[in-house]
Amino acid sequence: MLALPFSKISAPLNTLLAAIGLLTVAALTTPNITGQTRLLLEVLLVGIWAAYVLQLIETLIVQRARDVRDRVPEITVDMLAVLVPLVAFLFVGGRDQSLYCAIWLLKPLRGSTFFRLLGRVLSKEAHNLIGVTSIFGIVLFGAALAGYVIERDVQPDKFGSIPLAMWWAVTTLSTTGYGDEIPQSFAGRILAGLVMMSGIGIFGLWAGILATGFYEEVRRQDFVRNWQLVAAVPLFQKLGSAALIEIVRALRPRVVPAGGIICRKGESGDQMFFIVEGRVSVATPNPVELGAGSFFGEMALISGEPRSATVSAVTEVSLLSLYSADFQMLSSSSPEIADIIRKTALERRGTTPKP
Repeated sequence: MLALPFSKISAPLNTLLAAIGLLTVAALTTPNITGQTRLLLEVLLVGIWAAYVLQLIETLIVQRARDVRDRVPEITVDMLAVLVPLVAFLFVGGRDQSLYCAIWLLKPLRGSTFFRLLGRVLSKEAHNLIGVTSIFGIVLFGAALAGYVIERDVQPDKFGSIPLAMWWAVTTLSTTGYGDEIPQSFAGRILAGLVMMSGIGIFGLWAGILATGFYEEVRRQDFVRNWQLVAAVPLFQKLGSAALIEIVRALRPRVVPAGGIICRKGESGDQMFFIVEGRVSVATPNPVELGAGSFFGEMALISGEPRSATVSAVTEVSLLSLYSADFQMLSSSSPEIADIIRKTALERRGTTPKP
């Protein structure tokens, strides 16, 4: 009997259910919500909680054991979404019980790869981030100390101790500037300006480190994915690692849905295509289907001839495209790659119609 696993439909539903649940929690904090309306809202929360229970059961029992091991972050979120409201219902009294359903904020993010990416970035950039954080702490304490010395006699209620001055230092260093504590002396205002400029620099360093870390990690992931795609093409399997690196950098991955047109007859062509997965149809008098490992469009790239046939995707196709400019660059840096493409194109030109 066919079953519809709850986890497969949960991805689009998680955001909707979490949004409904959180709006319900917000409504329950309204003082004038009483009686039957409150009861209906509480029943709605119970229904959402029950849906999350089903999701957790399906994940733990129905899914294969190896899938469970690969989905530890998702299972952790699912368990928290079930257990935290349950514990609140059993041990927390009063109207604050529903507030613990705010844990459902995590549900839309359960399948997100962002947190794994963030974890890798923080791990790799930990040394630099700790260094900037240390600078932040030193400047923060130094600003509080200087503010205390300069302003303690002028505003003893706000700068009468270093802990009191610390609040002003935090708001100034972060450039938030709530305005509840403002230096009155000339020296204090000079200090405030220096602290604000220091804060801009420190937060700029944090942002720069994280941005660089994310860029490097995303680029590494793209390179690994493209390497796997290129290595799957038989044409490149005999290339050395140096040549393979060159072509990985030059090729651009592309996915075309079934029925999609990849190129049209008569168009000027500035790229050729390598099929990683799927099948394409070359619309000639005798239609030809090409599968994984094949390539097409090479004559348009090499000679600049217009496309001689329309090529469409029979199934969803994963392609790698090589542009003419990149081909010329590869021809000079890795001539063996260009020779392989030219030789194979000439061998196939007389037997297999090419676009």
